[in-house]
Amino acid sequence: MKTISKGLVIVALFFGVWMLLSQIDFVKHFKVKEAKSGTEKTIGDIIWDEIENTETIIFDDSIVNTLDSLLLPICKENGIERDSLKVHIIDKDEVNAFAMPDNHLVVYTGLIKACKNEQALLGVLGHEIAHIEGNHVMKKLSKEIGLSVLLSITTGSNGAVLSEILKALSSSAYDRSLETEADMQSVKYLLNANIDPRPFADFLYELSLDNELHKYTYWVSTHPESEARAKTILNYLKNKKIKSEPILTKEAWEDFKRNIEK
Repeated sequence: MKTISKGLVIVALFFGVWMLLSQIDFVKHFKVKEAKSGTEKTIGDIIWDEIENTETIIFDDSIVNTLDSLLLPICKENGIERDSLKVHIIDKDEVNAFAMPDNHLVVYTGLIKACKNEQALLGVLGHEIAHIEGNHVMKKLSKEIGLSVLLSITTGSNGAVLSEILKALSSSAYDRSLETEADMQSVKYLLNANIDPRPFADFLYELSLDNELHKYTYWVSTHPESEARAKTILNYLKNKKIKSEPILTKEAWEDFKRNIEK
């Protein structure tokens, strides 16, 4: 009987410890994140070097710091380390933003100028951050470019491959399922940060219309079915309590856009 009792005690202790440990979120508790591979970092660095050598990068502190202040609440309220995102602003009229390997996020000034409010801009940027957080970027490149071709740029300069990679990242859509996932994750990011996602849906719908802006619109033309996407977002938001706390004052937002247009 003593042996059986001891056995029951051991079993009970085992399950007790197991239950206790199962309640601990070790990833969150110890801030452990999946390490990015050296290959992805190298690819990201090579692509960014190419962009930096061919495009006009915005370094103006007032513009960079304002965009950073907009991104901070999304990162803070969704457990995303702000410093893990490498955000770059490029002076270009195209209405576009795109994610690159190793957490690079490229934002064109044309996108900022096209957004009527901060919520619309953050909806688009949240979408791209969702691609980064979901590891969609390397999945896309591996599928469309091929892993062996990607690896070839890490062993030497290959302009043709770099051009193909940049085109895939900046002017072609992800799989429909990944696009939907990024849309809805962006909406959740915004809700968690008390940012109204409805202007994001409005922005998608507006860009789906045939208007003067269309000639500069790359983000929506390469992300098809934008009107249907807007409706999906609005349907998801039905009957949800939406808190909206502006990050910038109206004057600060207008100053931001004026600085972009200089």
